[in-house]
Amino acid sequence: MDERRKKLRFRAWRRGFREIDLILGAFADRNLAGLDAGGLEAFERLLDAPDQDVYSWIVGEAPAPACYDTPLLAAIRAGALSR
Repeated sequence: MDERRKKLRFRAWRRGFREIDLILGAFADRNLAGLDAGGLEAFERLLDAPDQDVYSWIVGEAPAPACYDTPLLAAIRAGALSR
């Protein structure tokens, strides 16, 4: 795994909000290696957003702003809600 992906994986597992750690960390473990440049950028942008907001978008409590409402977020949401 290249350095960028390693850093993103680390950040995904260490958010400080356990529910998001589990959701984003598990997604990173399963999918980071296969993401293209656009997917990596979308994931990085999601990691820069506040934890509570990201959690609300994933569980459907609030709609995600357009800049975060990507196929990547839909994939994360689908994986999180299927468990």
